[in-house]
Amino acid sequence: MKTWEELAIEDDFLFQKVMENQDICQHFLEKVLNRKIKNLKYNQNEKGVNLSPENKGVRFDILVETADGVMIDVEMQTSDKSQWLPKRTRYYQAMIDLNTLAKGSSYKKLPESYIVFICTFDPFDKSRKVYTFKNQCSEEKFELGDGATRIFYNTTGVIGKVDEDIENFLNYIETKKVNGTFAKKVAAEVERLKAHDALKLEYMSLFARMTDARDEGREEGLEQGKINTLLENIKSLITKEGWSINKAFDVLGVTPEDRAIVEKNFQ
Repeated sequence: MKTWEELAIEDDFLFQKVMENQDICQHFLEKVLNRKIKNLKYNQNEKGVNLSPENKGVRFDILVETADGVMIDVEMQTSDKSQWLPKRTRYYQAMIDLNTLAKGSSYKKLPESYIVFICTFDPFDKSRKVYTFKNQCSEEKFELGDGATRIFYNTTGVIGKVDEDIENFLNYIETKKVNGTFAKKVAAEVERLKAHDALKLEYMSLFARMTDARDEGREEGLEQGKINTLLENIKSLITKEGWSINKAFDVLGVTPEDRAIVEKNFQ
């Protein structure tokens, strides 16, 4: 984890706080969906979804609902795990749908939904600024019409066109250069938040917990008989922070080889 001074818009903690500014979030989503949004509602109680103790839970960066019932999940992705992103969006989509059904709604009432990933790398190596996916018939090329859309923005992209405000926002994430009214508003919000002492204290508390967990895991190592220490740390992060096991791995700095060992022992 970065220190408070190093924190930038692309870091989860700060990105979430910026997007909790409703004016910024609503403007961003209106540009993404290319339509007006009314009465944006933050689903704070559903930000972390875990339908049962046996299921793998998921914690959304930002999960919002529009006045007409459209569900939108926005995620910042800085680690290049391109091969897993498509299935990750599939899982997030499933969790949104299952959580709706768990409330007693019929599948006929499943909401229109969008999964939006802002990536600081090219997830599909096509140099495009944006990739939009909808389920489509392979033979006749018409959309299935299931109401599910997945969008990947690429801050390094050079091909294709996106809305000017989105373009400036992606460029701000990538270069920290501020162009246009919207990017200026985002940059000003970043500065305002970073000057907030209570927010700094909240982050430093999280930083301390993560550092302690990481150091303890490194000190104990993964020798047989000591693996429980790392397992407990990971389970604690999943339970208390609502993170996925992969995000816990990333924060603790677990190597790919060690991840395989942990996963075999994870229940």
